[in-house]
Formats: sequence, structure tokens, C-alpha cells
Amino acid sequence: MSARFGPAGNSESFRQMGYTSSQSVPEYIEKMGLDAYEYQCGHGVRISEKSANELGERAKEKNVILSLHAPYYISLSSVEEEKRQNSIRYILQSAKAAHAMGANRIVVHSGSCGKISREEALSLAMDTLRQAIAELDAAGLSEVHICPETMGKVNQLGTLDEVLSLCSMDERLIPCIDFGHLNARTFGGLREFSDYEAIFGAIENRLGNDRMRHFHSHFSKIQYTDKGGEKAHLTFADTVYGPDFEPVAELLARKGCSPTIICESAGTQAEDAKIMKDIYLAALQRHEKE
Repeated sequence: MSARFGPAGNSESFRQMGYTSSQSVPEYIEKMGLDAYEYQCGHGVRISEKSANELGERAKEKNVILSLHAPYYISLSSVEEEKRQNSIRYILQSAKAAHAMGANRIVVHSGSCGKISREEALSLAMDTLRQAIAELDAAGLSEVHICPETMGKVNQLGTLDEVLSLCSMDERLIPCIDFGHLNARTFGGLREFSDYEAIFGAIENRLGNDRMRHFHSHFSKIQYTDKGGEKAHLTFADTVYGPDFEPVAELLARKGCSPTIICESAGTQAEDAKIMKDIYLAALQRHEKE
């Protein structure tokens, strides 16, 4: 197995190339030289079961693996019980849609800390996630992996350590490592190869070798402020903000990892995903020769 690469939603080139329907996505992904796609439900799960089935069938024909991003307004750590219960419902809706399209990973935001401590927020998030897992099991959706995502704003729940703590609750939980977010919330903290290596080491130490090798990932260059963290997603044309993908590619090759890498660049996510795939394949080739 090897890493798979694809975009989060559609690049501007999708429509420029004449595509208009989500059912055309697998053909587009194949044409772009990619093999993964993350369906976006950030503003709500609105895809019908029929459409999801059709998308899944076409993706399978083109050897495109699908994942799904759950609604952005999910808050596992809310102090309001109603919001937490609604979040469980949104996760269940996302899992049903993912299952219908043959996807087995849904990416979920953890929420913010607000006026409570990070420890209290994490405790609430763990409780909500525990209930969500039970709901998925009850609905016969235990094969769908929830992927808590590392977040880019300082006040959000979602440091690497917090995400690994959430994932330690159940072996079916897979971390979504967003390298751009981690770089933004640490104000450019991913500088040296050792910084990237530490991320892989932390995943393996906390969750084991298997989840380290098969983690989920988002990658993009992200502008950040010196106080709040994440400000805006950029493209690979940017030369001011990081992170760099080369260290990630090298570590994937060295450690024999086969994650799904989803690019969240602003408008060029498919094109930048192809750049990452080429960098990775070159690293893999070098490693095989050594």
C-alpha cells in the first residue's frame, strides 16, 4: 500500500474543465492524477442517499477512495448539553452519508475551549465522542472511523496532544493530522525535520504503529497571526508561510506509511495535491534505492 492524495472539495479547475456535477468528481480526480477525495459537508449533510450511492459507485470504478468532512459547527466540547447532543446527531448524519458513498472516514472538529479550561473542554469532548461512538454502533455504522482533527486557532480544542487523547479512547478513532493547522497554532513551529518527526513519533507512542502508518491528514499552507493562529488558507505558490511537505513525504517513505492526504489549498487543492503526490513518489523511489 502507499499514500493516497486528493482534494477537499473541488478546485477552481473543476468547473473550468467543464464539470458541473458531483457525480463527475471521480473522473476529474482520475484525470488530475489523484486517487482520493474528501466530500465536504461543512455546512450540513445535504447529499441524498441515492446521490451518495452513485458517487461511491463511480469512485470505486476510478479507484478513488472517499472520505467526508462533517459539519464545521460540531462542538464536542460545548458547555451546552443541547449543542453537544446536536453534535452527536450531526456525526451520525455524516456517518450515514459516508457509509452510503462507501467512505469509512469522517473528519470532525472538536470545538473550542471558550471560558473553560482546556482540561475541562477535553473532558467534555471525550464524553461527547464516547456517546457518538455508541450511536454509530447502535446504527450499524461501527466501520465508519471518526477522525478528530488538529485545529489551527489557539483557542480551539485540537492540539496534537489533545487529538491523540481523544483517539486513545477507542482503536477505531483515527487522528486527522492537519500539518497546516499545527504550524499555524504554533506560529510557524514546523521548521526543522525533527519537528515533523516528533509528530509521527507522538502518534506512534500514543496510538501505536498501525494508526501512525494509516493516519488521515489535511495539508495546506496557512497564513497565521502572532496571537490567534490560523487566519487564511493559501496555495502552494505562497513562499512566506509553511509548512513544507518534503519532510512529511520523507517520513512517509521511511516509515512505510499509507495515509490519506487531503489538500485544503484555496482554489488549487487538486493541483497542489498532485504536487504532494509527486514529491512523495520521488521520496519513495529514493528510499527504495537505499
